[in-house]
Amino acid sequence: MGPPQPASPAGTVDATAGVRVKVEIKNGIFELTLSNPDGIVTGVRYNGVDNLMEILNKEDNRGYWDLVWNPPGQKTGIFDVIKGTEFRIIYHDENQAEVSFTRNWDPSLEGKAVPLNIDKRFIVLRGSSGFYTYGIYEHKEGWPDFGLGETRVAFKLRKDKFHYMALANNRQRIMPMPDDRLPPRGQPLAYPEAVLLVDPINPDLRGEVDDKYQYSCEDQYNNVHGWMSFDPPIGFWQITPSDEFRTGGPLKQNLTSHVGPTTLAMFLSAHYAGDDLSPVFTNGEYWKKVHGPVFMYLNSSWDGSDPTILWEDAKVQMMIEKESWPYYFAFSEDFQKTEQRGSISGRLLVRDRYIDDEDLYASGAYVGLALPGEAGSWQRECKGYQFWCRADEDGSFYIRNIVTGNYNLYAWVPGFIGDYKLDATLTIASGDDIYLGDLVYKPPRDGPTMWEIGVPDRSAAEFYVPDPNPNYVNRLYINHPDSSNCRFRQYGLWDRYTELYPDSDLVYTIGQSDYSTDWFYAQVNRKVDENTYQPTTWQIKFNLDSVSPGSTYKFRVALASSARAELQVFFNDQNRGVPHFATGMIGRDNAIARHGIHGLYWLFNINVDSAWLAQGMNTIYLKQPRNQSPFQGLMYDYLRLEGPCDC
Repeated sequence: MGPPQPASPAGTVDATAGVRVKVEIKNGIFELTLSNPDGIVTGVRYNGVDNLMEILNKEDNRGYWDLVWNPPGQKTGIFDVIKGTEFRIIYHDENQAEVSFTRNWDPSLEGKAVPLNIDKRFIVLRGSSGFYTYGIYEHKEGWPDFGLGETRVAFKLRKDKFHYMALANNRQRIMPMPDDRLPPRGQPLAYPEAVLLVDPINPDLRGEVDDKYQYSCEDQYNNVHGWMSFDPPIGFWQITPSDEFRTGGPLKQNLTSHVGPTTLAMFLSAHYAGDDLSPVFTNGEYWKKVHGPVFMYLNSSWDGSDPTILWEDAKVQMMIEKESWPYYFAFSEDFQKTEQRGSISGRLLVRDRYIDDEDLYASGAYVGLALPGEAGSWQRECKGYQFWCRADEDGSFYIRNIVTGNYNLYAWVPGFIGDYKLDATLTIASGDDIYLGDLVYKPPRDGPTMWEIGVPDRSAAEFYVPDPNPNYVNRLYINHPDSSNCRFRQYGLWDRYTELYPDSDLVYTIGQSDYSTDWFYAQVNRKVDENTYQPTTWQIKFNLDSVSPGSTYKFRVALASSARAELQVFFNDQNRGVPHFATGMIGRDNAIARHGIHGLYWLFNINVDSAWLAQGMNTIYLKQPRNQSPFQGLMYDYLRLEGPCDC
């Protein structure tokens, strides 16, 4: 490829045979225009359209990197569109151009700007229908403390062109216009993001709810999404080829595309997690991370009547990008190439002698590397890189292209509670191909299963998700073919609990009730009037033929979500002054309001004194006492009562 060319003060290089750079980068397929030295995407010319970006917006509100940060002691985040102060041409020849827009911090900016050096890069390749962007963030040793709430890339497209949005085969539709969200066309609902369309420009959308959180997606599936124009038939797609730079692991949920038309590449956010996923940098710690590269792909077709043509092509391109990872052409030394990285492999088995005398294959297990920490800490880890895969049917796993450094190996297995962590810290060096052999996970277990409710999969999707109020629907999710992954995305489902249980709370009887129809997906408060809510107490009734005196039973409660909630557990006596077990207030993932079916995972293992139980009918009371809001509540993943150990 040759050595980088020196930067030109004017920011212009001419190479008529290939890529040309000035304030613009062209390759004969499209033209990318960037403000200088800000590094804002002000224009994308493609397929006869002068600009795909929203020309009605100011230039710094079209395509931009941004972040939200806060100085120590300040809770309210500061929104910052990242504007460079220096432009450089990193490399340019006939086949490629890479440019840089940097913004450096110095002590004179303390308290006024986030204490980071930021280098935004853009890459255009010859023959490529789209552009890449990545960012290098650095907090130098001794610099001030700060918190980082969010960082991303946002693109705002022309509302007169882009009306059809897609993020999955079965999650795509004609979208409202941004004007539809404003009064009098739109009526605000319980929070600003949710709007009822009362008089939309497109009358077919009247009566629907629009909320950007209805289009959230787990990172493991968040690979390609974007917008289509029908006239002319053009697609603008955001492709994320790797999850390594995103925080919180494969189950972390993030925004994708939404009304604007807006498309996002989310790198770090507190969505569906709360402050646990907002890193705080203290005591002058050093930190450096590369976010991206991500790819903005442009495509077109002759047939504007069939959006699936562009969508299917975007999926093909997404696979090409994934197979090309890590990109060889990114020039930053901080972005490691294939030969600089390492790999790791092995096989994970599960040992639960109450299920099988033999070790079981950890089929479909999530196995990953993240910064060293406690078992399960990966879901709250938000400073380093993470590398994940799904194990094969026999539990075999192979994780490739790992950035060098120190990690722990973590895993969790669908169908089993708890988290696995390999005790040893793993050091990955360039060229390593480490084989770990057989690893054995022993999930929490003290005794035989007396009864269980749900499926241990870190989701509440298997429980009863009600039909939405017909006055507040998103029609995309009505009679959806993948109902278990979409039914919960409707607005206002929390209020359906009050309609189902107006006077008394849920009672679940072991051996008679069915968790798919009799266990509501979220333990929420009962609505009394517009601003008053009652705490709820659910009951689990079960029969014991006998109780072993002087022994200890175990009650295991796995939560899929908690939003400023508390779980109090009472055994056969809900009126005692102090619960037998209480979590205190936990969680800020807000998954109930954000149409999620899970947030962060919590596992509580409760010792149950046999004196708390009785021969015959027993009742466990599950109380959520905090009732300031309709969105305070819990989602359960799985509950199990174990008898005393028979060892």
